[in-house]
Amino acid sequence: MKFNKYILAIVSSAVIISSCTSRFEELNTNSTGFTNEQLEQDFNHVRGLFGPMINNVYTYDPAWQTQLQQNLIGDVYSGYMMPPTPFASNINNMNYALVDGWNNFPWSIAYTQVMSNALRVKQRAETEYPQFYAWSLIIKVEAMHRLTDIYGPIVYSAFGTEDALIPYDSQEAVYMKFFEELDIAVDELTTRVNNGETSAFGDTDFTLYSGNYSQWVKFANSLRLRLAVRISKVNPGLAKTEAEKAVSHPIGVMTSNTDNAVVNSASFSHPLITINSGWNDIRMGAPMESILVGYEDPRVSTYFEPSEVVAGEYKGIRNGIDIAAKADYVTFSPLGEVINTNQITWMTAAEVYFLRAEGVLRGWDMQGTASDLYESGVRTSFAQHGAANVDTYLADDTKVPAPYVDPNNATNNVDADSPYLGTATVMWDDALDNEAKLEKIITQKWIAMFPDGQEAWSEFRRTGYPKLFPVVINNSGGLISTEEFIRRINFVRSEYDGNPEGVQTGVNHLNGPDNGGTRLWWDTGNANF
Repeated sequence: MKFNKYILAIVSSAVIISSCTSRFEELNTNSTGFTNEQLEQDFNHVRGLFGPMINNVYTYDPAWQTQLQQNLIGDVYSGYMMPPTPFASNINNMNYALVDGWNNFPWSIAYTQVMSNALRVKQRAETEYPQFYAWSLIIKVEAMHRLTDIYGPIVYSAFGTEDALIPYDSQEAVYMKFFEELDIAVDELTTRVNNGETSAFGDTDFTLYSGNYSQWVKFANSLRLRLAVRISKVNPGLAKTEAEKAVSHPIGVMTSNTDNAVVNSASFSHPLITINSGWNDIRMGAPMESILVGYEDPRVSTYFEPSEVVAGEYKGIRNGIDIAAKADYVTFSPLGEVINTNQITWMTAAEVYFLRAEGVLRGWDMQGTASDLYESGVRTSFAQHGAANVDTYLADDTKVPAPYVDPNNATNNVDADSPYLGTATVMWDDALDNEAKLEKIITQKWIAMFPDGQEAWSEFRRTGYPKLFPVVINNSGGLISTEEFIRRINFVRSEYDGNPEGVQTGVNHLNGPDNGGTRLWWDTGNANF
């Protein structure tokens, strides 16, 4: 296959950052000596393309790429985590001095590992093996919605062309394409289920559903629901249509933890193990301490370990603070047993229940009441993590997020009267207005999605919930508002170097300048209702 100029430009620009991507053509050239006919036996000419796609939606290995793809962006901006490490003399992403060399990685990984292989699947399988093409579309949407939710406009419909200028699609156009591609995938796999087929994938998907068609359809429908809720404030009509299509589908959406989209790898452990325990480069975020400790949430002991700085207590680090040396904050709470696994979770049934609960608030038919769906989300999350006393937890109408105290520096404290401290209790109350109900739903969804900070950051930007603490130090030079938080990552330097006219089309699609203070298309800044 002839490599398109866009991929070559990305790889060439990434050479200065990572030697592994400089071997992209070599790594993607058949060196086995097999003929094309031999490769096509048992779909081998297609099967091998899925591993790089699946294992790089959230990169398994090496851990340093995960750190740059996700950990020092979404994991931090979601309030989940915070490094004790003063990278770059403490002038870095955590205090809004965005590091271009870091922020290139979500982009380069998505195009060299996901989009390039999805294009090959399309070329080899769209007509002859449409089930594989359908499968690739679901994976592509899962990966690329994460990317557009970081940057906004991206290269999508023009990917794979040989033009000198590779234009960007607006984020709105990208989302419309997502829905179209999910239609193709769901229709194809549903037809096969209706014909009595179960799977043709075998072990190709590395135990992600073991290739079961029905489970992949449930995941695709659930992903459609997530995207529908995401655009609910900017295009409420389409959001309602797509959400109801997902929930009303005969195969439906995720409803139990056996439906969770979980990638297993026998070769790699969760990369956060290395970042957390090997390098001591990540710790509990202060909002996590405030919410989990304030609620006396039983999941805290699974998510984190007690700190050493205050023996036996869970202590998180506030974002964007003055850290002189790692020793100052490395004794705060490490991540817990939730990451001691060889699994990466893309989506859970608990999240789906919370999506449906919000849909009810918006007047959508979600086949249940907001109360029942909300409580089902909490129960499903507790079951996922083996947490006890869920009935007691759901009945609590007094506990709220706790004030934050930094034992090392009182400047970082968040007092009880702070506007950045949440006030939602756990117990559902039908008498509350929709805004108060939404704060409960999103706060519990935020807890349940841990440790996937990218999705949690997106939902915080969309809704403003849960309430997070602003950075103490803002090194953006006025480009990003402390009070409004960071809204996106600017386009990557490799694009300005290798596709300058193309990236300008992306800038033209933004509703402001190319910096971290400009809101994405679905991030309207308007009221939630």
